[in-house]
Amino acid sequence: MDKKKEQASVDRLFVGVDVGGTNIECGVVTPEGKIISRSHCATLVHDGGVDAVIDRIAGTINEAIAALPVSEGRQIAGVGVGIPGLVDPVNGISLNAVNLGWRNVPLAAKLTERLHIPVKIENDVNSYVYGEAMYGAGRQYDYVLGLTIGTGLASAFIINGEIFGGAGHLAGEIGHIPFEDIPYVCNCGQTGCLETIVSATGIARQAADAVKDGMDSMLARVLEQQGKLTARDVSIAHEAGDRTATAILNRTGIILGRALAAIVPALSPDVIVIGGGAAQAGEALIAPLTSELRARLLPVFAERLQVRTGELASNAGIIGNAMIAKFSANK
Repeated sequence: MDKKKEQASVDRLFVGVDVGGTNIECGVVTPEGKIISRSHCATLVHDGGVDAVIDRIAGTINEAIAALPVSEGRQIAGVGVGIPGLVDPVNGISLNAVNLGWRNVPLAAKLTERLHIPVKIENDVNSYVYGEAMYGAGRQYDYVLGLTIGTGLASAFIINGEIFGGAGHLAGEIGHIPFEDIPYVCNCGQTGCLETIVSATGIARQAADAVKDGMDSMLARVLEQQGKLTARDVSIAHEAGDRTATAILNRTGIILGRALAAIVPALSPDVIVIGGGAAQAGEALIAPLTSELRARLLPVFAERLQVRTGELASNAGIIGNAMIAKFSANK
């Protein structure tokens, strides 16, 4: 980086925003990745349409800036916004965000018009992994492959501090890798997608199937009481010593390990960082994943590869988006 630009970035602040279908989380972040001011609000997707949601995003940003200490004299130099779905970061367009009901929304331009600050947008998984790569579990490495196991499954690859977007900025959709022995139909319409097993939804689906098949498990009682099962229910049952729940988490980790064994030789990452709500299942999922992955890799890959869980939790998206804004400002 040019030394003048490097010094300029030290003298400025950046805003990171994580937009979800339920909440908007925002933070003002230092160039060193420290959040020094926060704000949040409900997304309210169905209240007022696209422009109303964008107004709420802008309002949340302004609140975070207004909450800065009076003594803070550094300028806000850029805003980074992470949103779900397909994104064109070059032109600042949300191409298709199902959770928000958006198609071809020029989000960056609309926010810049409201804020009079440069705005960059990015896919939320890319933002999460970027945060972990820069200031979290991947900070010591140049080649970081990150995954989020949430409602679905997605990934991002960070190379020397830059997001690898691929053609059309579509890279990372590993949840739609097909497996012949997975029987479930995905929301995309295809049968056998990896995320129908490896996701919070997939874990809950496996649990419901286990109960249906008559497995002896406390999950049967939970299903009877609640009428449905969640990935969190499976994690709680595992922690209570339920063998069926443990087997479900183990199987999920093994299947993800097999998928990653096909990806690692192509990308050769230094580290795989695993985050998202379902990753909170911990060693019951991570240990079999790591074991299966290493067993299927050539020694030259297995010996150098690290597997880690994310360190920044819900802060990763805020920090990642702010650092994307910083990276853009320093170009």
